[in-house]
Amino acid sequence: MIFDVVTIFPDFFTGILEHGLLKRARVGGQAEIRLHDLREFTDDRHRTVDDRPFGGGPGMVFKPEPLFRAVETLKAENQGPAFPVTLLSPQGRLLTQAVAEELASNERLVLLCGRYEGVDERVAEHLATDELSIGDYVLSGGELAAAVVMEAVTRLLPGVLGNEESREQDSFAGSPGSSASGAHGILDCPHYTRPPEFRGWTVPEVLLSGNHEEIRRWRRRRALEKTWRRRPDLLASVPLSDEDRRLLEEIKNAALEPAR
Repeated sequence: MIFDVVTIFPDFFTGILEHGLLKRARVGGQAEIRLHDLREFTDDRHRTVDDRPFGGGPGMVFKPEPLFRAVETLKAENQGPAFPVTLLSPQGRLLTQAVAEELASNERLVLLCGRYEGVDERVAEHLATDELSIGDYVLSGGELAAAVVMEAVTRLLPGVLGNEESREQDSFAGSPGSSASGAHGILDCPHYTRPPEFRGWTVPEVLLSGNHEEIRRWRRRRALEKTWRRRPDLLASVPLSDEDRRLLEEIKNAALEPAR
């Protein structure tokens, strides 16, 4: 998969691309990440990419010309199928696991990184095919969001993860619209490793028992409990088995019992 990232700070990605999963995917050939300096698509000697907003107000706004020129240049070089052009924006739809899977089905993806007060609306209306937000908060620009999108999408590409089962068991795998089975759209269960005792805190005995059915049931219960306490909204939109409903009832009843 090819990612084309259009940004005024291409050096921002230097460290990110040299570590972890994104580096592995690049070295392994599953992903190619191309950085494009938006200032290279300007036509004035100051390489201007922004201007004051019409109607007044604080901040600066990205001009449409450089962004259109950048994307049109990429399209002219393209020999494959049409590709989506995604604007990273707080006004965009929320990035979810299902959206990441949707994006991963493409051979190529253009990510436009906004900055300052925003981007000329004509970019969103007539150039971008999608707008994405990574959360309901404000960042200084789209570079961090682009890195998050690339990480979320790249780990879904075949061969990137050393263990494909890890992807299927992720939190949110199996959420509505997602093709993975995994935890069925709920938060992941707690995990422990050696040593079995650390500063007086011990690993739950069931995990040391070797009883796979009891371990499975314990993990499912703890995953449901964590989701119920921290993200109850998820439970309203995921398929729950009869066992899940029984476990949730036990969890809720236990929470109502007075402390001894």
